[in-house]
This record gives sequence, C-alpha cells and structure tokens, in this order.
Amino acid sequence: MSLEHFLHQAVSSWMSEEGPDSDIVLSTRIRLARNFEQYKFPTLFSHEEAKQITSEMERVLQTAGLQKFGRMELLKISELQPLQKRVLVEKHLISPHLAEDSPEGAVLLTENEEISIMINEEDHIRIQCLFPGLQLTNALMAANEIDDWLESHIQYAFDEKYGYLTSCPTNVGTGIRASVMMHLPGLILTQQMNRIIPAINQLGFVVRGIYGEGSEALGNIFQISNQITLGKSEEDICRDLMGVVSQLISQERSAREALRKTSNIQLEDRVFRSLGVLTNSRIIESKEAARCLSDVRLGIDMGYIDQMSKTILNELMILTQPGFLQQYAGGQLRPHERDIRRAALIRERLKMESEKIKGEE
Repeated sequence: MSLEHFLHQAVSSWMSEEGPDSDIVLSTRIRLARNFEQYKFPTLFSHEEAKQITSEMERVLQTAGLQKFGRMELLKISELQPLQKRVLVEKHLISPHLAEDSPEGAVLLTENEEISIMINEEDHIRIQCLFPGLQLTNALMAANEIDDWLESHIQYAFDEKYGYLTSCPTNVGTGIRASVMMHLPGLILTQQMNRIIPAINQLGFVVRGIYGEGSEALGNIFQISNQITLGKSEEDICRDLMGVVSQLISQERSAREALRKTSNIQLEDRVFRSLGVLTNSRIIESKEAARCLSDVRLGIDMGYIDQMSKTILNELMILTQPGFLQQYAGGQLRPHERDIRRAALIRERLKMESEKIKGEE
C-alpha cells in the first residue's frame, strides 16, 4: 500500500458498495475529535509540539493492536504536493483545513479508506469512519472501538463536567460529528428544500454541501450533521440524526413519486438529455457535470435507465473534480483545459461501462 494507491484509485469502499437506503443515502460518517492532555490545542501549539504529536501517533501505529482495524498507512501533509492534497480532500479522506492550514499535519488511512485518523487538524486527532449507505450505528461502533483502543494508549484531554475538550466549543462534550450524505433531487425539483433546511436547523442540525462547511450542494448532494455535542450522549445524537434522515428519505421518495405521477415524461426527458450530454459533450464544467450525473443517478433509481451501475456515477463524481483531473493529467491545468479533459474522461468511462454491459449479455 502506498500514496499512489490513495491517489489513483477514485472509488473508496463507501462509493463502490451499496448500503441501506443507498438510493438516497450515499454515505454515513462518524468523526470523533480528541486531544492529548499534555499538549496545547493546535490553535496554540508550536511546530515542535505538533511534531511530537505526530511522533506519538507513529509510535502507536507500530503497536500490533491498531492493525486489527486494518493495515494503516501514515501520510505526512508536508510531503504531499498541492494536487495530491486536493485529491485526498476530494475523496473525503482529509479535510480542507488539514490540507491547507496544517503544515505539521498527517493522516492514517486504512487500505479500504473506511477509516482515517487526521493528526494536527483543528484537534490533535480526528477519528473518521466512512461507511456506504445509512449505517450510523455501525459507523459509531467502529469509531468507538478505535477511540477506546487509542484512549488506552493516550491520555486524552477530558473534564468530568464538560467531557472531551476540543479546540472548537461546539465540539466539547462527546466530540462527535455525525453526518449523512444524501442525494435529494426530488426535493430540489419540487422546490421543497428551501422550506426544509430552516426546519432542520431549528432541530440542532446543519445542512451543508458535499465537502462540508462553506461548500456548495453540487449535484443535489447534501450533508446533514449535528451541530452541538455538549449535554447529549453519542447514542442520543445519532438517534436524533437518524430521525431527521429517516424523515428526509420519506419526503424524498414521496417527491420522486409525485414527479412520476405529474411530470413523468418531462422527468424522463431530463434524465436522457443529461445522459446525452455526458455521453457526447466535448467541453463540460464541473457544475454541469454534477447536475447531469445527479439526473442520471435519479434515472437509475426510478427505473428509467436499467443498464448502468450507480458505482460508475460515484466514481465519476470524484474523478471529475479538479484535483483528480489534474492528477491524471500529470500537472496543473487551466479551467478550460480541465473542462475538455472532464468531458473526455466521462465519455471514455461511460463507453467502457456500455461495452462491459454488452459483453455480459
């Protein structure tokens, strides 16, 4: 396993496998924020302290116990090129903050990319478990198991009254951020999301785009996550999130059914027009590609398209991002050059999928 494995393989296990409710829920993520008791928070510590924390985690990595969660590779951010860091962000393996603002940062990754442990991000360590479909309970169990093992080897910053201490006050307590990535084209097309988002916010949850805080909801993909961790248990937070997500799933399915009844031919036309754009375009911008991929995914889920796997769309969702495009090109590309290469890559990948299906018939 090497850096090249993580950079050139677009599809992580959360993209290639189908989980519960995967027609709407793309993935579930549990992230736990933890800090070492004996060091200042990353907002205040020195470069030397940051190096010591990375060394501590390297030492922990050498112990046999951590390997039971899968073989892990340590990548140091300072040793990565800007494009390489961007690719890891696009695959949801590291955060933009770790890539851009953490010169002494690092990340531990398992081969299947379900588990990553970011080092020296906003907190000393951030444990992330990323599973396909709606799997809050399984993701929480996996994250807690890693957390318990690390806590037996590391003295965490913990207060009896407040719980786990973190750099950001909103993470104090359990230190958990539970999030679910959802594809919600039905609610967008029926113009319901503008009403739904404020209602979700009032329940203590936040709705963001595909790459989290500050990002746009490209391709009708939204992240729903908890906002507050203090005063609630991890199980309570996940149960409350499950309630919100279950409601959204029900509303999205109802919206899709309403579209089928009231605008079936128009929706089918939209799906196949988007498929035509993806199959034939010579130049395509990232926003248009994301919109068309969303339409085609909806077409598969609603039965309009029956000879295409959603896995190919998951792959293209990542492959067509600027970092991946430039990684494949071997260097920086201007925006216009990226749009040309994006169109060519989509055409080639869809052609391969079509030939594969014909070969299986």
